[in-house]
Amino acid sequence: MKTILLAVGRTVEPYYIAAIKEYVERTKHYIPFDVEIIPELKNTKNLTAEQQKEKEADLILKALGPGDTVVLLDEHGREFRSVEFATWMERKLSATGKRLVFIIGGPYGFSERVYQAASEKISLSKMTFSHQMIRMVFVEQVYRAMTILRGEPYHHE
Repeated sequence: MKTILLAVGRTVEPYYIAAIKEYVERTKHYIPFDVEIIPELKNTKNLTAEQQKEKEADLILKALGPGDTVVLLDEHGREFRSVEFATWMERKLSATGKRLVFIIGGPYGFSERVYQAASEKISLSKMTFSHQMIRMVFVEQVYRAMTILRGEPYHHE
């Protein structure tokens, strides 16, 4: 089964781009894993936050397919320690259908329609990070989870 990180808006900082690429490539040694980008909306000055979330929802929902298991990266989601996340990933990868899709929304979060499409929410921290930074942190954690499951020395207790 394929695992996807679906994110709204591109990453622009070269150091984040390099780190994300590195961890995605490392993770591909363990599972099929890719990052898909939904382009940021244009001309958002005249849109309210709710209107922007709804327009992003159209694009997010269009990118999902039947049988996808959808997990939102959301500040109100469940928090894990890395070992717990590895165990959770193992269960998801063995039980999920077509694709396991993690989503990072736009600057205002998700519309209610996206929340309804999701089966779960995960929070990577109680702190707030930039959307570019959280992409890097998330792909590193997926890689870390795979090394934990294989008993490799990347993660130390």
